[in-house]
Amino acid sequence: MPTFTATDGVEIAYRVWECDSDLPLVLLHHGFIADGRTNWEVTGVVAALTAAGRRVAAIDARGHGASGKPHDPARYGEARMAEDVGTLVDLLGEPRYDLAGYSMGAVVSLLAAARDRRVRRLAVGGVGAAVVELGGVDTRVIRAEALRSALLTDDPASITDQGAADFRAFVDAIGGDRTALAAQAASVHDRPIALGAIEAPTLVLAGVDDPLAARPEVLARAIPGATLRTVPGDHLGAVADPAFAKELVAFLNAGPDA
Repeated sequence: MPTFTATDGVEIAYRVWECDSDLPLVLLHHGFIADGRTNWEVTGVVAALTAAGRRVAAIDARGHGASGKPHDPARYGEARMAEDVGTLVDLLGEPRYDLAGYSMGAVVSLLAAARDRRVRRLAVGGVGAAVVELGGVDTRVIRAEALRSALLTDDPASITDQGAADFRAFVDAIGGDRTALAAQAASVHDRPIALGAIEAPTLVLAGVDDPLAARPEVLARAIPGATLRTVPGDHLGAVADPAFAKELVAFLNAGPDA
């Protein structure tokens, strides 16, 4: 699996699925705890994109998957991850690219698109009004401190916050580095994002039963010209529903270069 060295020295892993196409690369950024494989390949999104004639790359964010896992919270945060996206695009030599992110990866993608004019089309899923109101993922639903405590405890049975307990179970199921993930939980983005500066046509995709993507219309209204679509599912299930990949492919392939 190829890697590159981020500007602060962390090794970042990524995957590329080649396709005989002249269309721009689609770069996928996963959500918290997941990685490029579990968020995008296992769910069928990569297969749907390649079947539609798209080259695809998926990054493993720092602290996740096959990437480096420092334990210092100062090495984390979605803004830091957005820099890693730019470094990967530089490495791949892409003059234009489509960008899609889910949950934490959606925040990363919004930050990247607000400053990188190479983004041709943008799709964000698993987020809603909290991006506008809090500057990131919805910490009102799952408090960052509760999540951090759930990740660090040696006794999962002691976790009283159900949402945090569900995330801890996910980490344990995939064998994630709990200390590295707790460092990201301590560093979640909580400042205004320049959503009005995003020039790329944007799709907001939200699961109808996703509490972490509540009121997605608020986010869609804050991004110039954005389109809102809803699909079945909760936070962990929406991205795996076939409707998610269908909406994503239709949007990305509707561009003027498609």
